[in-house]
Amino acid sequence: MTSPATAAADKRTNFRWMIVVLLFFCTTINYVDRNSLSVLKTILEKQLSWSEADYGWIQFAFTFAYAAFPLLLGRLIDRIGVKTGLAAALIMWSAASMALGLVHSVLGFAAVRFLLGLAESANFPASIKAIAMWFPQKERALATGLFNSGTNVGVMVSFGTVWLAEQFGWQWAFVTIGAIGFIWLIFWKWGFDKPEESKHVSPAELDYIRAGQPKGEEKLNLPWTTLLRYGQIWPFLIAKFLTDPVWWFYLYWLPSYLSKERGRDPMKSALLLALIYTGASVGSIVGGWLSGFLIGRGWKIGAARYGAMLAPAILMPFSIVAYYTESFGLCVALISLATACHQGWSANVFTSATDLFPSKVSGSVVGLGATTGGIGGMFLTLLAALVIQWTGNQKLVFIWAGLMHPLSLLIYWLWLGTNFTPANVDTPPDETKSHTPLLTAGSIMAVAGVVLVGLIWQNWAVCVKAAKLAGAAGAATAASGVLIIGVALVYAGMAKKPAAA
Repeated sequence: MTSPATAAADKRTNFRWMIVVLLFFCTTINYVDRNSLSVLKTILEKQLSWSEADYGWIQFAFTFAYAAFPLLLGRLIDRIGVKTGLAAALIMWSAASMALGLVHSVLGFAAVRFLLGLAESANFPASIKAIAMWFPQKERALATGLFNSGTNVGVMVSFGTVWLAEQFGWQWAFVTIGAIGFIWLIFWKWGFDKPEESKHVSPAELDYIRAGQPKGEEKLNLPWTTLLRYGQIWPFLIAKFLTDPVWWFYLYWLPSYLSKERGRDPMKSALLLALIYTGASVGSIVGGWLSGFLIGRGWKIGAARYGAMLAPAILMPFSIVAYYTESFGLCVALISLATACHQGWSANVFTSATDLFPSKVSGSVVGLGATTGGIGGMFLTLLAALVIQWTGNQKLVFIWAGLMHPLSLLIYWLWLGTNFTPANVDTPPDETKSHTPLLTAGSIMAVAGVVLVGLIWQNWAVCVKAAKLAGAAGAATAASGVLIIGVALVYAGMAKKPAAA
């Protein structure tokens, strides 16, 4: 007969979903803090006499830091752990958000926003690593979709800062939203530990989490130069580079499109914004749920991820119709579908990184992906502006945005085949031999970087006219980044001397 104590121990708890709740609120706070400046732009321009160039440089400082630091912070999180790493990052970005209420100069705002971008770039490497630690493969995409929906909620909630600024002044608006992060830390300290060390997890839940996974969260000091020798990382990096800018496009250029080409002011229509970003939240959750559902129906991991990524890849091209339709309602519906598809796609792309690499290096892998996505997004700022200036509309940008997800899925399938074979990071590749694919890719990127820098430099006046000085500077920085990454890839592919015994 089973004793009451044994029965209680055998009962499976579900505390892992509380981890998702913590990550959801962390991500929401992250997006409220980052989006607050955009929401308060009009108020700050009036009170601080900002020009468009001033605002552009302040945003550039954030964007540059957010793109440059994920690969460094991802590796740091792999070394010090998720609990300490994410807590430290949130303290830093909350303090930076509060500090915005204390500065008045353009230089001061740019410096603080740089620190904000640096700290916030740790959110996704840490969160994806936490999901990999706490969830079996069949639930990871859903868990990722749930916490990632905080990005959309954060954008919507950030409009509440206008009310705070109107009631108490813009300084207190920044101080208030920054202080919220410190409240989250109380719950993070209480709730997050390694599953095997958590007092809230029953043995049955721990067995469920660890089924088919290595026991414990081992740490592995694996340099990014070694990670790049694993073929499994490249579809993820390419997908982030191609599809992250699509989200940037909808996030930053959608208001301009709806205002200039549709004659609607989305900033004055809370219902319109709520509809679009609610669609994104639903897509994030449904996309994550779908791959778990397919796994539960007996599909292999690779097939389930492909199945869940196929739906948004098929539907995204319909967003092109949004540009051509004369019906404003259909236009908004198709744009909402596009944001939903992207977030559903994103939930599975992030999860694919944990399918292909163990949690002990997932922070580094996701950090590399975030940097490539950031570089793609910085290029988009200039390219979209140039296209709009030359053509007078956003038609070509809409067409481009509708095609990136199908292209990325094709690359995944051609590169990985029908099965997701995980990388064996416990047996690192032989770095005493040169790696031809890395040398080739690095050489191509280095040449491309030189060409891009040259083109931007020769057409600097045109670039500044199209995307303002900060946008042109962002693209020049991204082009320089391509050159630097190309050189770094060549270095990663070169044969290394054997380590001394």
